Amino acid sequence: KMSVPDYMQCAEDHQTLLVVVQPIGIVPEESFFRIYKRIAAVSQVNVRDSQRVLYIRYRHHYPPENNEWGDFQTHRKVVGLITITECSSAKEWPQTFEKFHLQKEMYGSTLYDSRLFVFGLQGEIAEQPRTDVAFYPSYDECETVEKRIEDFIESLFIVLESKRLDRATDKSGDKIPLLCVPFEKKDFVGLDTDSRHYKKRCQGRMRKHVGDLCLQAGMLQDSLVHYHMAVELLRSVNDFLWLGAALEGLCSASVIYHYPGGTGGKVGPRRAQGGSLSGEAGNRHRPGAQEVLIDPGALTSNGINADTSAEIGRAKNCLSPEDIIEKYKEAISYYGKYKNAGVIELEACVKAVRVLAIQKRSMEASEFLQNAVYINLRQLSEEEKIQRYSILSELYERIGFHRKSAFFKRIAAMQCAAPSIPEPGWRACYKLLLETLPGYSLSLDPQDFSRGTHRGWAAVQMRLLHELVYASRRMGNPALCVRHLSFLLQTMLDFLSDQEKKDVTQSLESYTAKCPGTMEVITLPDGLKLPPVPFTKLPIVKSVKLLNLPTSLRPHKMKSLLGQNVSTKSPFIYSPIIAHSRGEERNKKIDFQWVQGDVCEVQLMVYNPMPFELRVENMGLLTTGVEFESLPAALSLPAESGLYPVTLVGVPQTTGQITVNGYHTSVFGVFSDCLLDNLPGVKTNGCTVEVIPALPRVQISTSLPRSAHTLQPSSGDEISTNVSVQLYNGETQQLIIKLENIGTEPLEKLEVTAKTVNTKEKLYGDFLSWNLEDTLCQFPLKPGKIATFIVNIKVKLDFSCQENLLQDLSDDGISVSGLPLSSPFRQVVKPRVETKPLNPQESSKVGDFSHVK
Repeated sequence: KMSVPDYMQCAEDHQTLLVVVQPIGIVPEESFFRIYKRIAAVSQVNVRDSQRVLYIRYRHHYPPENNEWGDFQTHRKVVGLITITECSSAKEWPQTFEKFHLQKEMYGSTLYDSRLFVFGLQGEIAEQPRTDVAFYPSYDECETVEKRIEDFIESLFIVLESKRLDRATDKSGDKIPLLCVPFEKKDFVGLDTDSRHYKKRCQGRMRKHVGDLCLQAGMLQDSLVHYHMAVELLRSVNDFLWLGAALEGLCSASVIYHYPGGTGGKVGPRRAQGGSLSGEAGNRHRPGAQEVLIDPGALTSNGINADTSAEIGRAKNCLSPEDIIEKYKEAISYYGKYKNAGVIELEACVKAVRVLAIQKRSMEASEFLQNAVYINLRQLSEEEKIQRYSILSELYERIGFHRKSAFFKRIAAMQCAAPSIPEPGWRACYKLLLETLPGYSLSLDPQDFSRGTHRGWAAVQMRLLHELVYASRRMGNPALCVRHLSFLLQTMLDFLSDQEKKDVTQSLESYTAKCPGTMEVITLPDGLKLPPVPFTKLPIVKSVKLLNLPTSLRPHKMKSLLGQNVSTKSPFIYSPIIAHSRGEERNKKIDFQWVQGDVCEVQLMVYNPMPFELRVENMGLLTTGVEFESLPAALSLPAESGLYPVTLVGVPQTTGQITVNGYHTSVFGVFSDCLLDNLPGVKTNGCTVEVIPALPRVQISTSLPRSAHTLQPSSGDEISTNVSVQLYNGETQQLIIKLENIGTEPLEKLEVTAKTVNTKEKLYGDFLSWNLEDTLCQFPLKPGKIATFIVNIKVKLDFSCQENLLQDLSDDGISVSGLPLSSPFRQVVKPRVETKPLNPQESSKVGDFSHVK
């Protein structure tokens, strides 16, 4: 029973000669594979004086029991043996040569020829001319290896050709031997060898065998004729196993004709078959095309008239692409009748799938693969199982069944760490798991999940991510565990149950206790890069708003005494440092300014999607354009909170344009830099603001008491203070104003203006007067210093033009009030009211008529 399937088999392998390359004694693995690679490069050889091409298939390991099936399909037969050995002295030579003979005996019954390559031996022995042995001083000095291999292949061809001619010649009267597979031999003991049935069986099997030899010898047309004849003979005697082999041979020859580039997906095109392939051969897979392939000489030599009609030619020769698959199905159904032919059946399925993949017939290919999955072989080793599932995965990938491919690759990955393996291969398991990601619509870049709808089955994706975490832990790589768990939490948050959210975050915290999560890219040994995973959903930010400075800290444009604005013209300065974000909103300039050295605020509206309290240990702003000191905040957001305002603060250290690009957080031990560009749902009122140089700040206090009520509402752009004083006509009083510099810049300029408003009375002289000289002597006022400024208030009203003045005064009085320094002084005269309402405020004024408020 053939026990080891070759999952890499493809239809064109039927035309190859199998050569085994093996080391003898102790040969360094690296050196062996260096030479093996050079040998294997000689895979196609043109036969001298003919248009035929020989194809060689090299293996460095081949089970002897598979070799016993060489009569059944000749491409399974080891016809060449190349051995590589090291020999440093003449004493070792006899023993080395003996080992070579022992190795030959292992495949002795099938070998056509063999070679021994000896490295390291020099001297008399090495100088003797030998056909079967090649001596080389070292692995670096062996230029003739390829030439030796070509000569070796020519010798194989000579033996092959003699066998083909010997078997193909119809020697009438001679008994044709019955070719058998190993398990049949006991069944044919005692059979009547003279019966017609037995003879037909012998003829059919031999005809099929000759077809194999013709195919290997580069005679494609002859092989097709022999296979057709074999099919007819074997079908007539119900020899199903060999009928299957004849049908498969017919399929292989037809595939080689239709697809000269090969079906195995190997690199580089195969050479066209001399004389049998037209330039269009590679394109001949149009539906229903019948291929005619007649070589009159070849057909005549087989006893068929050269003048046969096209109809006979069609019937006897190459199968159409559709017929190839039908015949594969038939062959596989015959193989399925024999439990000992499991490997043959499995390999035939694989070959058919490779052909269907080229024909782009995916559904039919999947049926063949499904059949291959259920073929029962002996108890496979773990390594064989891994190989089997990996190849099934590769074949499903080839026919476009990506999820099915990922499923089998995942099984192969789990097999790498099966409990029965003494040393589980967690690295191999992890590598295979990574390869399954595309099949499950999963990438390890969190940005792929931030755009649009979720793709793929979330439940399977979460399972796969958990497996990656587990494999990372068993590999002893906590940084990988953190990265995969972070990715799971960030991308699958919407699909996790409340309990799963708690479990994942607890696992994450236990891993980050040993290895905190960072924003660095993790590079795996095979070069794959794992991008960082910022927690943009912990918490979720819905809006970002830059806040203006408090009224008392806002910068105001200076106005001169004449009320003209200082020139607003400024040079245009281009800076490439300022980041240009994608959204127009983010580029929008804000109409207020921030001041260098003053604390600035940004308000975020956030919410916590977790079913438990979320602690954000370190949250601050990410900015570009200006040196900025971010002052981090710690938050504690209630479970599944609604929108919650969070104010982040910082101090700009230099001047220019500052852009708020995002924020950074530390959640569950993972540090994240969350950029606003990666948060599509975030609303902003613009994220770029101008930072102007540090400005002086002044605090003003007066000697008069504050007024109980404001005379005129503030416009919002000014800071006003109302003071109150009561004076009689003709009386004067001093108002002392203290100016304290509480900022870090010196005060250099002081302007004072006065304005009297809403008076009908004639006012004599200066109602308010001051002298700035003494005050200006103290300027520039350094930080921390105080300057005083005195305003004289003098009341002098002209009452001569008015009748009943005392009555007016007793009714209404005259109110005068001032707004020092930052706003004009105001005087208000209330008109007389003929019928005054009974009002507690007004009644309080009665009884004191001779003063001005």
